[in-house]
Amino acid sequence: MLQYAVSPSVRSRIDALDMDFNKFGLDKFGVSRDHVAAFYSLLEPFYRRYFRVKVFGIEHVPSAGRGMLICNHSGGVPADGGMLVSSIFFDHEPPRHVHGMVEKFAQTWPFVSPWFSKLGHLPGLPDNAIRLLEDDRLLMVFPEGAKGLGKLYRDRYQLERFGTGFMRIALQTGTPIIPVAFVGGEESMPTVFHARRLAKLVGAPYWPVPPYLVPVPMPLGCELHFGAPMHFDGNGNERDDVIERNVGQVKARVDDLIENGRRIHNTLRQGEESGG
Repeated sequence: MLQYAVSPSVRSRIDALDMDFNKFGLDKFGVSRDHVAAFYSLLEPFYRRYFRVKVFGIEHVPSAGRGMLICNHSGGVPADGGMLVSSIFFDHEPPRHVHGMVEKFAQTWPFVSPWFSKLGHLPGLPDNAIRLLEDDRLLMVFPEGAKGLGKLYRDRYQLERFGTGFMRIALQTGTPIIPVAFVGGEESMPTVFHARRLAKLVGAPYWPVPPYLVPVPMPLGCELHFGAPMHFDGNGNERDDVIERNVGQVKARVDDLIENGRRIHNTLRQGEESGG
C-alpha cells in the first residue's frame, strides 16, 4: 500500500473530483486515487510557496466536459506542467484532474514512468488522447515538445513550431481548445547551454545548465494565463493547409497571452521589489 502524507486541503479536493474510483481506488484508466492525492500533496508547497503561482482567466476552463489545454513549454525542467495541473486542482471550482501525454524518453525511466501511469499521464499516442477526451477529461498538451522546454534563455518566450497532431485530435473529438501561457519559468530556470553528454547518459533529449550550474529552478513567482476556449469546425481529416492555419491561430493566441502575461509579470515583480 502506498504510504504518504496527504494535506487536509488536498484530501477535501480529492473528494470533490468528478472521477469514478472503484473499491480499489482506481478509475477506468488505471488512475490511482492514492497516487493522485500524494502527487498533489507533493506539488502544493511548490505551487503555493516556491513558485507562488498566480492564475488569470481560469474561469475559461470548463467545469465539466472535455477540453484541451494548449500551453507554451518553458523553464528547462517540466515545472510548467506540474504548475498547470496544480492550478486546475487547487484554484479551479470545482477541482479537476488534468491528464498529460508523456514524451517517449520519459517512458523509459524506471521510477517516473510507473508514477505517470498511476496519475493518468499516458504515452503520447493519438489513441490515448482520443480515449481521454471522449471520456470528457481535460488533456494538457505542449505542442512545442521538448524543443520548447529546452530553449535557451536568449530565446525565452519565442515559441517553437507547434506540432499539428493536437488539432486533428481536437477536431475529431469535438474538443474546445483552451490556450494557456506559463510566464516566469524562463526567469526561474535560465538555461544557458545544454550538457549533451549528461543528456545522453540519462536518456534525455537535453540536460539544461543554468548560470548557477545545478538544474533546479529558483523560487521566483510565476503566472498562468488562460484564454477563452477556441472552437474549430471539422472532423480531423482536413487538408494539411487547413490544419496548419488552425494551428497558427492557436499559436498566435498563446503568443498574445505570453506577451500580455509578461507585462503583468514585470509589474508584479516591480511591486515585490518595491515592497508593495
